[in-house]
Amino acid sequence: MLINRAGTMVVPFLTLYCINQLHFTVSQAGIIMALFGLGSIIGAYIGGWLADRIGFYDMQTGTLLAGGCMFILLGFQTTFLHMAIGAFMLSFCNESFRPANSMAIAYYSKPENKTRSYSLHRLAVNLGWAVGAGTGGALAGINYHLLFWVDGCTNILAALMLLKLIPRSSFTKAAKVISTAVATVSAYKDKTYLLFIGLTTFFNICFFQFFLMEPVFYKLEWNFSESLIGFLLALNGILIVVVEMVMINYLEGKKHPLIFIASGVAVTGIGYVLLNFLPPGVAAGLLVVVIITFGEMLSMPFGTSFWVTRSSEHNRGQYAALYTMSWSAAQVIAPALGSQVIQHGGFRVLWWLLGGICAAVTIGVLLMYRFNAETKVVADIKLAKEEMQE
Repeated sequence: MLINRAGTMVVPFLTLYCINQLHFTVSQAGIIMALFGLGSIIGAYIGGWLADRIGFYDMQTGTLLAGGCMFILLGFQTTFLHMAIGAFMLSFCNESFRPANSMAIAYYSKPENKTRSYSLHRLAVNLGWAVGAGTGGALAGINYHLLFWVDGCTNILAALMLLKLIPRSSFTKAAKVISTAVATVSAYKDKTYLLFIGLTTFFNICFFQFFLMEPVFYKLEWNFSESLIGFLLALNGILIVVVEMVMINYLEGKKHPLIFIASGVAVTGIGYVLLNFLPPGVAAGLLVVVIITFGEMLSMPFGTSFWVTRSSEHNRGQYAALYTMSWSAAQVIAPALGSQVIQHGGFRVLWWLLGGICAAVTIGVLLMYRFNAETKVVADIKLAKEEMQE
């Protein structure tokens, strides 16, 4: 994942590439990015469905290779239609990889360290993203086409290293044998999980504003330079790399994951609301970034571990797909929501709105925890009565 993410260069610069190099209009670039988002949603669904049937090992390898080829091919497209189709297919391949990758982490880790395993995964992703985005900016100044080649080649290299270094799992064969005899519960019928996905989507819409609209706020309202804004965004990744694994190692198993998720969502909301009260300045910017990053580090690793514990080997692809689709949907909705609120109400209204949504999500997650705890008590009493009767 570190190698794969270290090549992440095309997506951050795709809008600029379409406008500056291909001379598309802003509207056309927006349509291409919207199709990119649509492809990610459909890709996540299909990817989870396929991973449950052919296994996560082959699914990861296939989508990494296909995605790598798509990156390179996209660099040769020059018309609006071809770019739109290429962006859709590229995001379809990329997001098809994610459910299988989540399943692989659950398979190779142990029950007692699953949250730390996903946290380690996030560390690799964030470190790779920092390297890729920084290197991509330098390469874009030389030649935009280099981005497509580097991004594609790192995808292919990651696939080849997966085949060479990671032992092939026995997941596929086991699933075929067991699935004929055991009926598995569909993630799409798990009402508790569907509620969790809904709440997660709302939180993700809020969280994406950290990368989308908060930098705009720093530039337009607080007059920060681009270099300072870049440092603040990089600080998010640095904190995750340095702090998250240690923090998760200390917290894992001490409370129910939903408690940590609710705490992280609440902390994130507080970070946004503070932007309406803090005086403009570097110290205020640093404080807000640190607060929101800690909210992210509390909520997201435990959010992943929550859905893993509700799934089994035979339906984990569905659970992973829904979780990935939540992120993809938020990625499509977040920029539209943020820009419209700023246009009609200003940044102040946006920060209050995000704080309110985070508060509502926090309450929803805590109610989920209470309901799950009560359900568990009832189930334990019922089981004890049955054992006494026997």
